[in-house]
This record gives sequence, structure tokens and C-alpha cells, in this order.
Amino acid sequence: MRKVRDEKYDMKRNQRISGQVKSMLLTGILAAGFVSGIRGQEPTPGTAGPENIPGYKEFQSRVQAYVEIHKSIESRLPALKRTDLPEMITAHQQALARKIREARFKAKHGDIFTEDARKAFRHTVRTEFQGPHGKGARATLRQGEPLKEIHLQVNQPYPDGVPFTTVPPILLLKFPKLPDQVAYRIVGRDLILLDVEANLVVDRISEIIP
Repeated sequence: MRKVRDEKYDMKRNQRISGQVKSMLLTGILAAGFVSGIRGQEPTPGTAGPENIPGYKEFQSRVQAYVEIHKSIESRLPALKRTDLPEMITAHQQALARKIREARFKAKHGDIFTEDARKAFRHTVRTEFQGPHGKGARATLRQGEPLKEIHLQVNQPYPDGVPFTTVPPILLLKFPKLPDQVAYRIVGRDLILLDVEANLVVDRISEIIP
């Protein structure tokens, strides 16, 4: 009787070990496939991402310098609470914009979008609009509300009632990533760098959109 129990125990143990081995093998296969998939998505050698393009590197450096000014000024303003009324939020935004404008009173067109940066952005836009995703990008832009000719001023508040167009996803993937305080906007044919918390036009590239 004891011998029979031992044989049954050994049989169950072997089955359990066999199941564990199969599970380990399956996990290994899946992991290998996952890694292979990631490698398949990596850029090919010699392909420069936005962070490696000279014009974009300069742009990101200047954006970061601007964000440091923004953070420094905002840290000296009364902190907002979730319970604050809309008019208090608006007053905070206006105070932030006013202080930033004072700190950047010499700000001008091209301070952030330098010449090299403008060349990099224009090259990206031209390449993507001529490529296989160009049709989709144009369709995204056509969804925006048509605008009469308008020229936004650097270091000035974004005007109330002026709509903007969503930046096509294919461009966002190719443009340098931005800190949370700022965002890209398309107004007419211009690319705008907007301080979304202060509602302030930081810089712009004129007539970049075909």
C-alpha cells in the first residue's frame, strides 16, 4: 500500500515539475518575442531622433531656460487650490503672465525658435507632408476653424476667441517633446509655442504649414 502511495506521489511530482518546465519555456518564448518586437521598433543605425538634431537641441535648451523662468515666477505666487473659484484661477494666470512678460521684456521673435531651430522644424514639416502620412496630416489641419490672416505677438497673451488647430500626430511624434508648461499650437499657417498655464505666446514660426 505504501509503495502504491509513493508511486502516485512521484507521478504527481513529475507532472508538477513538467508543468513548471513548460511554463518556464513558454515564458521564455514570449519574453524573446517581446524583446524582438521592441528591437524591431528601434530606430535604424544612423537615424537621428529629434534630440540629436542640432537645431532641435538648441531649441530644447532654450525651452528649458524659459521653463525655469516660469517655475521661478510661479513659485513666488500664491498657490492655487482645487477649491479656488474660476475668477481666482484667471487672476492667477494673468499675474503669472504679467510677471513672465516683465522678466522677458526684451523677448522677441526667434529667441526660442532660432534660425537653426526654424530650419529643423521646417524640414520636418516638409518631409512629413510630402511623405505617406501627408494626406492624414492635411485632413487633421482642415478640421480646424478657418482663420483670417492673424499675426500673434511674442510675449503677449494669446487673444481670447482665436481658435487654434490641432497639431497632426505625425508632427508631434517628430517634434521635440515639451515640458508640461508649454505646448505647440497651429494658428493659420504659423507654429506657436504657447505657455499653456500663463496663456502667453512664447515664440512662433511664421508660415511653416503648407
